[in-house]
Order: sequence, then C-alpha cells, then structure tokens
Amino acid sequence: MSNVEVSQGEIKVNFTEPKKGKVSFADLGISNESKNLEGGLLRLVFDLEGIGEHDYYHVPTIEVAYEENMSETHWVCEFNGITILDKLDNHGHSSILLLNRKVLSELEQHHENKIIVHAEFPQGATLNLNKSSVNFFK
Repeated sequence: MSNVEVSQGEIKVNFTEPKKGKVSFADLGISNESKNLEGGLLRLVFDLEGIGEHDYYHVPTIEVAYEENMSETHWVCEFNGITILDKLDNHGHSSILLLNRKVLSELEQHHENKIIVHAEFPQGATLNLNKSSVNFFK
C-alpha cells in the first residue's frame, strides 16, 4: 500500500497502490518516532506517482490531529508545485484540509504526482497518528 521515509523535518509517504477510504497515519506506516514536532514545523509529502490511474474521493481530505490545543496554525498544500490550499486554522486539536478533486485531476501528470503539506504551528506539537488520516481515493 505505501512505504514511509523520514528525514530531517519531512515525512514522505510513497503510495504503491490506491488505498480506498480513510487511512490513519499509523496505518500508512508513519512511526511514533516521527510524531514529535519540536520546532512546530511539519512537512508531509504524499507521493502518488507509483499507483497508476487516480480515482479521487469526491472531497480528498487530509486530517492532522495533535495532542496540544493550538492557537493559529498555518497550512499550505501544493500539488505538483502549484499551491492548491493556503489557510489559517484557529484553536483546536486538529486541522482538516479539504482538497478540490477537480483541481487535483487537472494538475495530475503522468510522471510525477506529489501532494506536499507544510504546517507551521505556534509551538512544538505532537501528532496523534491514530486520529490523523488521509482520504484520497474512492
């Protein structure tokens, strides 16, 4: 289904096949060693290149849950180098990013398809890997 690479400040999930429905970060293979964001910065890369034809969920969703109650968190989401979402999320223990399926389909390429999520928390954060999830495919 996927394999995960963790490097300094980045978690990369390489999809090897489309996984239908809601899939937790834990089920994707993101390990507990990756959940502490001491500097308050997060970069997630979802590489969809290796899965062939994409059949996106009607509203592709990324949900990131964290243990702390955060004030304003800044989220930027790119697909193939184009910013498709830039939002501020106020107060809470999670953020939900709703992506536009039509935009994803229009920007889809044959050789590279990467969703990159940048998050800037006002303080260090701890991800909840069981409550964090993606729902890309139907």
